Amino acid sequence: MIERKPRIGILGIMQDLYDDMIPGIAQRQAGYAAEIAAELAGIGEFIPSTPVKHREDAEREMREFENAGLDGIMVVMLTYGPAMRVARLLSECRLPILLANIQPEPNVTPAWDMADMTYNQGVHGAQDTANAMVRAGRRFHVLTDDWRSGSFRAEVQRWARAAAAVTAWKSLKVAIFGYAMNDMGDIRVDESALIRSLGPEILAVAQGDLFRGMLAVTSEQVDGVISFEDENFEIDPRLSADERADHARMQVAIEQILLSEGFGAYTAHFDAIGEDGRFSRLPLAAASSLMAKGYGYAAEGDVLTACLVSAGHTLIGDAHFTEMYAMDFATDSILMSHMGEGNWRIARSDRPVRLIKRPLGIGKLKDPPTFLFQYQPGPATLATLVSLEGERFRLVVAEGENLDSQELPALEMPYGQFRPTSGVRSCLTAWMTAGGPHHEVMNLGHHAASWELFCRLAGIEYVGV
Repeated sequence: MIERKPRIGILGIMQDLYDDMIPGIAQRQAGYAAEIAAELAGIGEFIPSTPVKHREDAEREMREFENAGLDGIMVVMLTYGPAMRVARLLSECRLPILLANIQPEPNVTPAWDMADMTYNQGVHGAQDTANAMVRAGRRFHVLTDDWRSGSFRAEVQRWARAAAAVTAWKSLKVAIFGYAMNDMGDIRVDESALIRSLGPEILAVAQGDLFRGMLAVTSEQVDGVISFEDENFEIDPRLSADERADHARMQVAIEQILLSEGFGAYTAHFDAIGEDGRFSRLPLAAASSLMAKGYGYAAEGDVLTACLVSAGHTLIGDAHFTEMYAMDFATDSILMSHMGEGNWRIARSDRPVRLIKRPLGIGKLKDPPTFLFQYQPGPATLATLVSLEGERFRLVVAEGENLDSQELPALEMPYGQFRPTSGVRSCLTAWMTAGGPHHEVMNLGHHAASWELFCRLAGIEYVGV
């Protein structure tokens, strides 16, 4: 998966009051903004504006930023700048905003003269601007730090990835092949409310499109999938050439639909595939490899979790779709798995990922090639999206650890045992109290802080359990 770095505009604010007092101050402070951009270049593309002194300047620069398809705006005071010149502009900005409360020099020294005082007096301009956004009801994030410090760099990176995830959601298109699983309530969402409030658009794709797409797949495309699998995975010798070719055609056809229609995520319910009558097997291995390529995915027509897996790719990377399968009180953990889909990029590194032949009665089709692996032991984070009434959404998040757990020979699908930091009893009680559904996105590492920031930028309620 190729990760795109966030693209962030730096709106540098000052005023012309100091031009006569300190000749060349605008050029000097423009250089400061360029230094900030260079300092942050490793975590994203940061594009400084020309120094903004008047309302017209700010409006022009912001139009250019928004037309450039950026992920967010970092507001920096180059000197003190009166908030009323940017108050309306920032209140109407459609991009996430970071108010970086920073200054050129980290320390006040006896050597400072009035010019140094002026260069470094951004804090009260930041206060003025923050006050204006609070009074306008505008969501924004504040970061106070020394801009050359590692902590500043780390927090900007966290915010930039959250901003990129929120902005990507506003244009996300999610494909649902067929229909959602009947009577499963926690995956339901008001699609109009979803697109109005968060941005993802849900579009139905006919199973016939998948069937016709499979007919159009070339032998070279099939060979490409099979060659990649041969090079990267342990292949079950019981898998026939026909089984592998049929699975490869499904994977290529799904990806071609996603690419041609601009979908960033998809979901497919096994009954919608099984009842159609034209397919031999379920595309389980395809879902695993497409997740590994960076697509959002969820099973059973769960568009909400497909959206969240897509966000997990952008926010953190290598997002994995899973569900809570069973509790294991002996290890204070939860068995995590699903029917056969899983992002093999989170597989434990000391064992090969296997592509196996496995019987599966669900769907009433032929055996689907399936990836089999255990999760990488170590820190991990689960998140799930709850649809509440109207345009209210809630994110429930649990940090914990994937255990170096026992092997389960009868479980022929990706799995692992997740021990919540708060313990199984407390975690699941709080999870259900918050309305947390049974499908989740998992990322390796502890990322509750990133999900909480994502929620603040998106206007989603956050519950940590």
